[in-house]
Amino acid sequence: MQSAALGSIEQCKSYTGLPTGWLKNTTAGMVFIPDGHFNFGSEKAYPDELNFGKKQREVKGFWIDQTEVTVAQFASFVKETGYITDAEKQKQAAVFSPDPHHPQQWWQLKTGYTWRTPNGKNGALPNPHEPVRYVTKNDAEHYAVWLGRDLPTELEWEYAAKANSPTDTPLHQAPTDEHQHPQANYWQGAFPFENLNQDHFTGIAPVGCFKPNGFKLFDMIGNVWEWTSSPYQGAHDQHMGNYSALRQQEMSSTQYVIKGGSFLCAENYCSRYRNSSRYPQDFDLAATHVGFRTILRSP
Repeated sequence: MQSAALGSIEQCKSYTGLPTGWLKNTTAGMVFIPDGHFNFGSEKAYPDELNFGKKQREVKGFWIDQTEVTVAQFASFVKETGYITDAEKQKQAAVFSPDPHHPQQWWQLKTGYTWRTPNGKNGALPNPHEPVRYVTKNDAEHYAVWLGRDLPTELEWEYAAKANSPTDTPLHQAPTDEHQHPQANYWQGAFPFENLNQDHFTGIAPVGCFKPNGFKLFDMIGNVWEWTSSPYQGAHDQHMGNYSALRQQEMSSTQYVIKGGSFLCAENYCSRYRNSSRYPQDFDLAATHVGFRTILRSP
């Protein structure tokens, strides 16, 4: 295991954003997830989480990034390859811009927002330990290929997130501990105009500020949504988890499943800060609240 010393606000703020052995060790910054089985989907929340097919799914072991891919990691990829992201080429991205007078316009396509300038061209530069944002599925895949890795399927991502937990989280149950202290970076308060900041972050957080899950993975819930390689086809059905069927769907899909929720999920908006939660994202749309992590199936 190439794990990072994270799990508290003090530790995450001092993290460089580059795991030990970066670019020297094939599995630097990754954790191995053993073979196993779990209940895929949920019956306690949104309709598209319902699994009408086989509930219990088998999953082969794989390596997965312990944290969301950081700005520092993505910067090293760009430095070595000269890669230009889709948001940089398109000169636009989906930006969260709340307006109390026009709530239907919370999201707007704006220029000047990229992984380099997630706060706008005149805004503060990102910290190297933040999750990289404003990356499309295409950008995430190019990064993964550079390292000889892949994006996880939805099945793999959810198995890693649930980490053998025997229970499922119902809708609107926030990720808090027994004392109601937030255990992830999400929105507390009436979204989008009241942020109570109980998790100590009004926006994006460095990776690894909260305790890891049972597989020692950080931020599987909250902070940023994460890309998967699985096409979004509405509710779960019999083809889910079938690699051949998924590859066929990729030929025609324009939306892919993102998982985990983000710092913009609140009880009165989104409420998808749960392991089974899923949402469709246009494959070519870079956004304020979407990042990713990679997997390695055969090191």
